[in-house]
Amino acid sequence: MTSLTRRALLQASAFVATAAALPAHAAAPVATVQAPGVYRYSLGHYQLTALYDGVWQSPIDDNFIRNADAAAVDRELASAFLPPRVLPISFTALLVNTGAKLVLIDTGTAGQTADSAGALLDNLKAAGIAPGAIDTIVISHFHPDHIDGLKTKTGDKVFVNAEILVPEPEWAFWMDDGNQSRATGTLFRYFRNARRIFGDLAGEVRRFTPGAEVAPGIVSIAAFGHTPGHCAFAIHSGGHSMLAMSDTVRNPYLFARHPRWQPIFDMDGPQAVKARLAMLERAASDRMLVEAYHFPFPACGYIARNGDGYELVPAEWRPL
Repeated sequence: MTSLTRRALLQASAFVATAAALPAHAAAPVATVQAPGVYRYSLGHYQLTALYDGVWQSPIDDNFIRNADAAAVDRELASAFLPPRVLPISFTALLVNTGAKLVLIDTGTAGQTADSAGALLDNLKAAGIAPGAIDTIVISHFHPDHIDGLKTKTGDKVFVNAEILVPEPEWAFWMDDGNQSRATGTLFRYFRNARRIFGDLAGEVRRFTPGAEVAPGIVSIAAFGHTPGHCAFAIHSGGHSMLAMSDTVRNPYLFARHPRWQPIFDMDGPQAVKARLAMLERAASDRMLVEAYHFPFPACGYIARNGDGYELVPAEWRPL
């Protein structure tokens, strides 16, 4: 053994003896709640706030994609380091502070979709904003995870001072008695839920034509197919623009990479594919910031072309 090795051993032994003589410290307690799901970023003169509502680990079956087999879906999930036959569906609403108004795009699940969702109001509070401070609610479409947050589970109105804006063709479809009479299964439950949410709010709801400006700098975009009146939104401020894509691209790992896939939750598959391709190409060509209701929190990034499909490039974390 060389003298160098002996010195190293002696030094190591001394370190161990010293460490053993130090007073012991109790282990830190394990946290039981996550940090608030609030993320702010700027667009021109506007401040945007992502408000996390939760996530639903949704089981999927062999028929989840109308035009792709289950093995292909599982391979794509695996490539995103996700388990097979389970689709993680995150819920993130977008709050736009124009400097004059607070505009909330969609309202979360109110805890009525999954036990692991329903945190929007807690995160709104963490952001320092009371529900009564919201000036305008803009609804993209009438699926429960987008409208249920308008009311509590007991039916009380949550955003008591907000005007409520909805797409005209969406209202026309879901409030039509004939359409409801022909619906079955999940679709029928969606009809009943839309009536539950909007029944006594009808006089307060303002309907807009897709393509109209719904708030200063926020322009609706017809993106039909997911539902008959589904809308996305372009937000403009100070020479900057972004796309709030709503449910046009429901999951980046499946439907950005394979935009022609038709999931069962798109009511008109071919029409939804047309809208999805147009929006993804616009985002990629114009290098626009995008946000999507079901993307992983904070649900914002950029879209890059990738072969026959596209890829989400998450935005870097930004200080204010």
